[in-house]
Amino acid sequence: MPKILIVEDDEEIAILEKDYLETCGYEVIVKNNGESVPEMLFTGGYDLLILDLMLPGRSGYDICREIRDKIDIPILMVTAKTESIDKIRGLGLGADDYISKPFDPAELVARVKSHLKQYERLTAHAASDGNAEDTENVIQIGNLRILAKSWKVYRGNEEIKFPHREFELLKFLAMNPNMVFSKEYLFETIWKYDYVGDSATVTVHINRIREKIEEDSKNPLIIETVWGAGYRLNL
Repeated sequence: MPKILIVEDDEEIAILEKDYLETCGYEVIVKNNGESVPEMLFTGGYDLLILDLMLPGRSGYDICREIRDKIDIPILMVTAKTESIDKIRGLGLGADDYISKPFDPAELVARVKSHLKQYERLTAHAASDGNAEDTENVIQIGNLRILAKSWKVYRGNEEIKFPHREFELLKFLAMNPNMVFSKEYLFETIWKYDYVGDSATVTVHINRIREKIEEDSKNPLIIETVWGAGYRLNL
């Protein structure tokens, strides 16, 4: 049974989220402030985090910044703010997705299911393939190696850590090199639900990938922006 941690200071919203998710068979723990959340995540065996951005004690931004490179579980931000800069900031710190209040609980459940399904597939691949590097699962881009089956990325001998959404996006582009894909298409393909007109999610994830694989992320050579069309990975 997947275990979910909800960090939400609005009691009514937290109860609503918990009830809907428990009805779908998830184990749900609720915390109403940001204190000690990283410690809970490091030791509690959680499979997904639903994180409000504006919290007493410690903000969702601070929590996301602290845990992202230390624990690889899906992070779904919940925010009452509508400004794009708040969403971009949260995504830039490593959140996988966001949902704005007020929201339909059914949409929250759908997004949780989508993220958990992809995360389960990722961990299953990693467990079954181990460190095998054969010609069928290695994509070489200069000194960058992408192990498509074992979900690992190396620059030379150094492994680069990628949260699962970033890896899926990089993997998809690498397995379809020299082709241009729109933000809408990438969103629908990687996130698995209909594009809703906000390109921030794809854009921020692309920028985070570039920061890890490009020599100069401001002048990218591997993942190119094709203005007015989308993105292309050059191979």
